[in-house]
Amino acid sequence: MEQPAFLATIQQHQGILHKLCRLYRDNPEDREDLFQEMIFQLWKSFPSFEGNAKISTWIYRIALNTALAGFRKRSIPVTYTDTFPDIPTTENNTTLQQDQLFAALKQLSDADKAIIALYLEDMSYQEIASIVGIDENYVGVKLNRIKTRIKNILNL
Repeated sequence: MEQPAFLATIQQHQGILHKLCRLYRDNPEDREDLFQEMIFQLWKSFPSFEGNAKISTWIYRIALNTALAGFRKRSIPVTYTDTFPDIPTTENNTTLQQDQLFAALKQLSDADKAIIALYLEDMSYQEIASIVGIDENYVGVKLNRIKTRIKNILNL
C-alpha cells in the first residue's frame, strides 16, 4: 500500500493511538516514543492488511501488541497510590474526570486495560474478542469484573 493511503489512515485513526499511549505510558516523552513505535509497526504491517477486519480493529491489534511488547522488553517501575488527591473545584471538570478515569485504568492489568479501552471505543464483544484473543462470552465476564474494579478504585 502506498504512503498517502497509510498517512490518511493514521490521520483518521490517530485518536486510538493517543488513547492507548496515554493509557500505557505515564509521561509525555514515553507517550511520544510509544506513538512513534506504534506508527512504525503499523507501517511495517500495512502491506499485509487484507481487509478481513475493520481497519480500526487491525490498528488496535497492532497498537496494543506494540504497547505490551514495550513492557516485555524492559521493566518500567510502576508506582500506585491508594488515594486520589482532593478534587479542586474548577470549571473544567471533564478534564479532571478524564484524568481520574485514566488514573484508575492505569491500576488495571495490561489485559484488562486493553479490554476496557476497546469497550470504551464502542467495539462489540466480537471485535474485542478478536483483538484480545479470548472467547466472546468471556469478554462480557471480564468487562463486568473490570467495571466493578474501576468503581471500587474510584469509590463510586
